[in-house]
Amino acid sequence: MKNISKLIISILICEGVGIVGSVFTIRSVNNWYAHLNKPFFSPPNWLFGPVWIILYLLMGIAVYMIWSFENPQHKGLNQEYVGFALILFWIHLFFNAIWSVLFFGLHNIFLAFIDIIIIWSLIIFLIWNFAKIKKSAAWLLTPYLLWVSFATVLNFSLLLLN
Repeated sequence: MKNISKLIISILICEGVGIVGSVFTIRSVNNWYAHLNKPFFSPPNWLFGPVWIILYLLMGIAVYMIWSFENPQHKGLNQEYVGFALILFWIHLFFNAIWSVLFFGLHNIFLAFIDIIIIWSLIIFLIWNFAKIKKSAAWLLTPYLLWVSFATVLNFSLLLLN
């Protein structure tokens, strides 16, 4: 039961970040964002919600796998890497949360671009650190890295076009 609670908490926190971000997104997507010059590869607005719901779910499962990691043969691994990986994850999630505030809330494409570069870098570092503990948790972050890579190019294009 303890691990089920950790799983639920992990997923709810990650999805909660998405909900916070959506509050800022919904306010701007049909007015401010609609009037921006967009690159030809900009996906339709309806795609972002489902993609992020899935990505936050995968993040929640991945962080749960790290949080609940136990290996009696590697006690040092538990203490040395798990704590650091969790702190890194929460720092990364903070930067993830403020992207929507910067982009959709403050309409600051430049600061959002700086933030997404930080997010992208932290995801790389997270995958590397998660892989030291549990490779499957690292793999769960791969779709997230791919999407944020695309989002970084999109954010940069929006910066150039506007």
